[in-house]
Amino acid sequence: MTPSVEALFLGHSVRKLEQMERMIQDRLPLFSPDSLWHKSGAEANSVGNLVLHLCGNVRYYIGHGLGGQPNVRDREAEFSSRSHGDLAGLLRATVGEAVAILAALPPARLTEAVPAGLTVPAGVTTVLELVYQIVGHFQQHTGQIIFAAKQL
Repeated sequence: MTPSVEALFLGHSVRKLEQMERMIQDRLPLFSPDSLWHKSGAEANSVGNLVLHLCGNVRYYIGHGLGGQPNVRDREAEFSSRSHGDLAGLLRATVGEAVAILAALPPARLTEAVPAGLTVPAGVTTVLELVYQIVGHFQQHTGQIIFAAKQL
């Protein structure tokens, strides 16, 4: 039996999150504690802050928005923190939770409206668009982390 387009989309989204997480995990050991939290300017983000931001973003939209988990996001801290005990563990746990939620998401939910009360990027109106946005956002910041690792 051929999988539905919805099931293919969810499976692809899961695989992309897992792939991007591995790419980040492979590069985190390349950074010293100083370089992990270094910002090249006032408007720049450190690699550590990008990882915290990705975790906060995924936990808010997928964990809280789609999975019904409590909202634990502190967006300001994602960008202002200068240390974290276990970034790799936080990233692993966050992606693991998101993957479990997406893998269990009924495909029919993709056409539903974004859950009420969830603050979403402009133009995002359905669950499918939300998942697409979050995976794309994760890929963009993964690219930034890969670029930063290449600069070392």
